[in-house]
Amino acid sequence: MDTQELQAWLRLTLSPGVGNDTARKLLAAFGSAQAVFGQSAAALRQLGTEKLAKAILEEPPALAAQLQLTLEWLQAGDDRQVATLGDTAYPAALLDIEDPPLMLYMLGTLAAKPSTAPHIAIVGSRNPTPQGEANARQFAKAFGRAGLCVVSGLALGVDGAAHDGALLGGGETIAVVGTGLDRVYPKKHLALAHRIAQQGMIVSEFPLGTPPLAANFPRRNRIISGLSRGTLVVEAALQSGSLITARLAAEQGKEVFAIPGSIHSPQSRGCHALIKQGAKLVEVAQDVLEELKLSTAVRVPGGDDAAAEPHAADPLVAALGFDPVSLDALQARTGLDTPRLQAGLLELELCGQVVRLPGGLFQRLAAG
Repeated sequence: MDTQELQAWLRLTLSPGVGNDTARKLLAAFGSAQAVFGQSAAALRQLGTEKLAKAILEEPPALAAQLQLTLEWLQAGDDRQVATLGDTAYPAALLDIEDPPLMLYMLGTLAAKPSTAPHIAIVGSRNPTPQGEANARQFAKAFGRAGLCVVSGLALGVDGAAHDGALLGGGETIAVVGTGLDRVYPKKHLALAHRIAQQGMIVSEFPLGTPPLAANFPRRNRIISGLSRGTLVVEAALQSGSLITARLAAEQGKEVFAIPGSIHSPQSRGCHALIKQGAKLVEVAQDVLEELKLSTAVRVPGGDDAAAEPHAADPLVAALGFDPVSLDALQARTGLDTPRLQAGLLELELCGQVVRLPGGLFQRLAAG
């Protein structure tokens, strides 16, 4: 894309009152972004109002600075590009969604060499339970080993665990973010973002310099689901933004999967609601792979092989169950005195089978 064409696309996205829908109508009518700005006021009025024609004919004050910023960003490395509707680099899957972004900023190894792997989205709570975070990482790791590309949103919690798991599994991963690509949000994921760029891609439809505005994050969800053949919700409260992604996936004709959890956990209620509405209940990664007709010989987490769990026959493990439980409740279930019980819990904690929760509670982690 040459500088003049880039300037025209930036102007189209920066013009006040010109949203994606109007911009697509203008592009369909006049053929290109550059052609839009070569039209007379009379021609523009035929497609809209006087106000719209005026907005298009007046150059946005921020255009020159935005163009310079974008050019400098593009020149900083071969691992970045800007793709617009109709470009060969533009992801074909997004052309089929209701509101495809006009421009995509892409950073990472997959920006220069697009992924050919099937894509699966993993989304969920920003404040997952320890088991929920472990599930996200384990499922993503299995998908990575099976040759899938994991798509998520780089948020805290499930998103971050999903990206990390995919990388640990040797797979590709794509982070769709709600800021400009010259920013990383949350800052806690700066190192993770660098790892993603080295083994995948970070994508945004928002111009460089865009801060983490609250409205941007629900909007980017349609891209997460749009890029993917299916969406797996790991944990979600009833008001979670992950349910927006699941709804968008269903509207796009994609598969929706949900991992069930404890009936007592608020973080499981969103998943249970999705299952009631027709989402496919999954217990192991193989469930997703089979539903998407992706054959794999990889051993996936969460299977029923009790031998894989070193303490599976331990009465204390059985007494823990999978819900958070107090020390007093465990004493009542096991009959162990306090020193023996605490020693047993410490051993399980050191083995990664038990995690301590706030409020003096303990929770068993499923083997992965």
